[in-house]
Amino acid sequence: MKKYLVLLLTLPLCAGLTNLNLKRAVHILEHNNLELKVSRFNEQMKAYDAVVARGNNYGKLDLSITALRSNDSGNVFGFKLKSREASFGDFGFSEFLTPLGSAIYGASQGVAPSDMSGLLSTQPNDLNFPSARNHFETKLSYMLPIYTGGKLTEYGRITNALYNMSKWDTAKIRNEKIFQTKKAFYDISLVENYIYNLSKVIKNINKLENIVRSMGKEGYTQDIDLLEVQARKSEARSMYNQAKLNKKLAYQFLSFLLNTEVKSIKRVNDMAPLPFIDHSDIARDNIDIQKALLGLKITKMAINVEKSNYLPTIGAFGEYSSADNLLWNDFTKKDSYTVGIQLSWNIFNGGIDRANLEKAKVNHLKMQDQVRLAKSGINLQVKKLETEILSKNADIKSYKKQLYFAKKVYENYQSRYKEGIVSISDVLVKQSKELEVLLRLLTAKNERNTKIFELNSILNTGGNI
Repeated sequence: MKKYLVLLLTLPLCAGLTNLNLKRAVHILEHNNLELKVSRFNEQMKAYDAVVARGNNYGKLDLSITALRSNDSGNVFGFKLKSREASFGDFGFSEFLTPLGSAIYGASQGVAPSDMSGLLSTQPNDLNFPSARNHFETKLSYMLPIYTGGKLTEYGRITNALYNMSKWDTAKIRNEKIFQTKKAFYDISLVENYIYNLSKVIKNINKLENIVRSMGKEGYTQDIDLLEVQARKSEARSMYNQAKLNKKLAYQFLSFLLNTEVKSIKRVNDMAPLPFIDHSDIARDNIDIQKALLGLKITKMAINVEKSNYLPTIGAFGEYSSADNLLWNDFTKKDSYTVGIQLSWNIFNGGIDRANLEKAKVNHLKMQDQVRLAKSGINLQVKKLETEILSKNADIKSYKKQLYFAKKVYENYQSRYKEGIVSISDVLVKQSKELEVLLRLLTAKNERNTKIFELNSILNTGGNI
């Protein structure tokens, strides 16, 4: 029973989406599109970079545990010294205290002292050949930047700005994918309209073929007339099949965008609505302009980073440790600490800091011009698209009238052909004119829709349908 239930639940997923509307498609796009997912992962990485930059302000605390064993004389003595266990015996005093004591005692009894200079050349065995010793040291180290000339602060601001930049990048990709999704919907609707009109054309050709056949039986037409009609029908069927293939390709692209198979959509009006344009809001809403403004702020922060190289850096550090030949033995009795402050100030480095500062200033000036260029360029692009859309509107209006006229002319020539006034070639020429105008009309609608979707992306209207 469970197996059948799982099968029933998965059937709709396997079958693909049907009768999908545009609003639902945009919703699926925002959750499923792979490029958007990758961009959001980049956002998360930039957010962690900002956390890392802020973390540098709080310093670094390390815990280290060292375990050593050595019979090296320097190491063993150092181990004992760190463990606060060093004694005079470690210096080999046992090897000269006895003769020295005898000499002192003899002197006290009135005996003349012997030559004691040989004691100075004695190599104490306890010092040079100590027994191997274990050494366990536990140490806590903390380093804290107190003053860096503002460098850490600016790094934190820059990484946070880069995180905001990544969010703008995601918004731009989102707009692009919404643009492509809308275009896919309108392309499918247009090609379905084209297929519908081609099917009507094929029906008309079939009617014409029947007329030619019936007239041929009565001897009013030649065989070449029928062949010419059949050739035109074959051409129309080829265009019909090509249109169906284009529709299939559009569905495949839409499925790729949504990362979900789409079987059918709810058709939209083949004329996309023109968005409201407020030129005063373009600079506020356009993503490219906002990215340029953010880039300008980052270059200003970069100047402050370079200025900080002229200032000193001050850091504090502290260590707390304990050592013994046994791990954590008498920890507090043998502990020790070290604290300190360090100031570092570069005096001369061959003019590198000056060159880097001037380079940052030039980059800031360049970015100011790029912001101006972005604003003027976007405004020009919006005006250009407005003009082109209005031009396409006029073309579409004209093509609609031409198509209506071409259909009437074709019907008229078809009637005149029955009366024997015109040839079949004349009739087919008029039908070709009808197809030609239909193609121009659909092409103009497609180009107009593309420009409207491009305008929506520039205005950052997002998922508004």
